[in-house]
Amino acid sequence: MSDNKTARQLRLVDELVEVAKRVGLEVRRERILREVGYRARGGACRLREQDLLIIDRDQPAAEQIEVLAEALRERNVEELYLSPAARRILQAEPE
Repeated sequence: MSDNKTARQLRLVDELVEVAKRVGLEVRRERILREVGYRARGGACRLREQDLLIIDRDQPAAEQIEVLAEALRERNVEELYLSPAARRILQAEPE
């Protein structure tokens, strides 16, 4: 992957994290431990009245973007400013 593409993806991760915070999600970047045969991704959950979004900090940026997009597609972000790239990702059908 080119450095330019990686930089764009990292900026997009940062933008989507900020959007998640603006819609009330507490975003945590954690190291998710893995065991053989088990693939953890992170995602949204609720813990003691707090909406959380856990992101595996060791995942590639593209996978972090998908975790963020999955959580944000369930939220109302229409009133928020999003870059055109971020808006396209949130409007795309999940794979």
